[in-house]
Amino acid sequence: MDQYIGRLLDNRYEILEVIGTGGMAVVYKARCHRLNRLVAIKILKDEFARDEEFRRRFHAEGEAVAMLSHPNIVQVYDVSSSETANYIVMELIDGISLKQYMEKKGVLNWKETLHFAMQIAKGLEHAHSRGIVHRDIKPHNVMVLKNGSVKVMDFGIARVMNKSNTLTKEALGSVHYISPEQAKGGYTDSRSDIYSLSVVMYEMMTGRPPYDGDSAVAVAIQHINGGAPMPSTLNPNIPGGLEQIIMKGMALDVNDRYASATEMLQDMEEFRKNPAILFHYKTVLDDATRTISGIPVSPGVQPKATTADRVVQSKTGVRPRTAAPTDSVRLRQTGGVPASGGSARQTGSVPASGGSVRKTGSTQGTAGRSTESARRAQQRRREEEERREEERSRMTTVAIVVCSAVAVVAIIVFMVALFNGSLLNKEQELVQVPNLLGDTYSDELAQRYSDFTIILQPQEYSKEYGKGKIMAQAPVGGSKVIKGTELYITISMGEEPEEKIMEDILGTTMEQADSFLRGQGYVPLFRDESNDTYPAGKVCRTDPEAGEPLTEGQTICVWLSTGPEPVLEKMPNVVGKDKDTAVKTLNDLGFAYVSTQEVESNEKQGTVVKQSENEGREIDVTTEIVLDISKGPEEASEPSSEATESQAPPESEDPVMDTATVTVTFPLPEKEAPYVLSIRMDGQNVIEPRTIDGDTSISLSLTNSGTKTIELYIDGEFYRSQDVPFTNG
Repeated sequence: MDQYIGRLLDNRYEILEVIGTGGMAVVYKARCHRLNRLVAIKILKDEFARDEEFRRRFHAEGEAVAMLSHPNIVQVYDVSSSETANYIVMELIDGISLKQYMEKKGVLNWKETLHFAMQIAKGLEHAHSRGIVHRDIKPHNVMVLKNGSVKVMDFGIARVMNKSNTLTKEALGSVHYISPEQAKGGYTDSRSDIYSLSVVMYEMMTGRPPYDGDSAVAVAIQHINGGAPMPSTLNPNIPGGLEQIIMKGMALDVNDRYASATEMLQDMEEFRKNPAILFHYKTVLDDATRTISGIPVSPGVQPKATTADRVVQSKTGVRPRTAAPTDSVRLRQTGGVPASGGSARQTGSVPASGGSVRKTGSTQGTAGRSTESARRAQQRRREEEERREEERSRMTTVAIVVCSAVAVVAIIVFMVALFNGSLLNKEQELVQVPNLLGDTYSDELAQRYSDFTIILQPQEYSKEYGKGKIMAQAPVGGSKVIKGTELYITISMGEEPEEKIMEDILGTTMEQADSFLRGQGYVPLFRDESNDTYPAGKVCRTDPEAGEPLTEGQTICVWLSTGPEPVLEKMPNVVGKDKDTAVKTLNDLGFAYVSTQEVESNEKQGTVVKQSENEGREIDVTTEIVLDISKGPEEASEPSSEATESQAPPESEDPVMDTATVTVTFPLPEKEAPYVLSIRMDGQNVIEPRTIDGDTSISLSLTNSGTKTIELYIDGEFYRSQDVPFTNG
């Protein structure tokens, strides 16, 4: 069995089950007992946890990633690094990885590819804006939710993993997506993530990554050398504009790629608006046509045209000129080689030195006819190429129109099924979203709108809305949504001050403090401690304290109160005492919450016949203790003289039951330590509680009538009972 299953980490996270295993960590499903929610916990494997430097970097990276807050990034809640476990607490995602989705669907259509890629790019844009590079973008690290949205996970973990750059079999899953500079162990930045995202898009559109091999090293070398086939050679249905976006993102030279995720998103958005668009990039898009520095292309080999080249050719009829190999000389000759630099057109002799030879007469006429013939042949080839290109374009357009029509029909059917309840097999109750802009946020406000699940977004500065006012909400007010929909609210922090100082957040909830600090770009780390001033769950202390200056991106420790330290006291035995005496005894010991209730009993009125807590047990003095108080025996009514005479028993019968005194021996348990023994009959002690040390039995002389049940209690806990008949002889 796994060593962590069933454990409680930091007295808060209960590990429930394993949900995933990676090269460096194991992911568990767990329950947060403080917030009563399910979370995912990534725990470092032992071989990594034993490395002190690795643990330090793991913790530092986790804290940095915790500041990210974006709908397309898996939220990190907490980071912990200790001798027992090193782990990161994240939100639990109900979905599957993009890799699993691709394995089920095979080749994705361009709409799905663009839908997923734009969400990944938005997540990267947010992370890059805060100086965090993922370095391990791959389908395995992208989660697809049931609603079709995606979330990128494992931000910052790749930076820690880069401590060891050895390309082993374990790296094979990532090496298919790494950038050339990563494969060479060079400097990486946000453009490395853009390369990896483009590779993921390539795989979504073609069903395979651009490079593959028998080993991680072989795949890495291919990334370094380039030469991936154009996606359209594997999937002719890919639109030209999307192919251009992919290949620009996969450029070998980082300077030829998109400069940022924002720039890439702009082209994606342009393509989304107009799928027929074609981009005119200044750089070569097709890595297969690029010459690697220092390696000349063989003379006579014509590189394959890029997507941009094909566009230019189809519009102008002229094939764009590609980069000519270095140290190559174009010759058109029937014999001989020039002795030095220059070009020669000749039919016979070779000049002794560099230069050109002028031709006259018939030679010029022949050359003219040859040129005209070549021109006509080139024109015919160009017209044939244009015809084939137009035919392919028509086929592609028809395929796109058909697929789009099918997709539209499917969406319409889905929406109709969704809203008439046939898909969900139940009626969906719609409610109107309130307009909360300008309202002051409070717990009462959240309770007032119980039809929604209100989620606080990181707070933001605003000149328009004062501090504490709601400045943004989604969905917008007035719209109709399904009851229970999540309502995202952003609270204003007022105008941004010139110098940021720590504000007083004592007494706020964890959610409020988290939203407030993240909105200013800080990283909150929450811890628990007992506190007599603030109730459980409220912020009771911060470091830095209120009023101290803050720096950009600073980590702020926040302590949440668990309430006052419990005061324990041993529970006495008050059974048999009168009500007032019993309550006073308990109050003198510190038990402040004592309540009483009357019950039917043959004991004297006002006598305690039962107590809710067992004698001798140590309990918190704030525990409520309930005492059962006897109402007293029922009084028999005075019978009339006639009834007495008529109902009087015969003189031969004795109206009073005989009493008897018997000696009873009770066996006792063998215990190494002394214990307190209590013996009760009819709810009352027949002897005062006494300490027993080593005795194996106890004998008592008891007087009563009939048959009684004698109960034995050890340290206030029921031990055994014994029926005793009280008869003479």
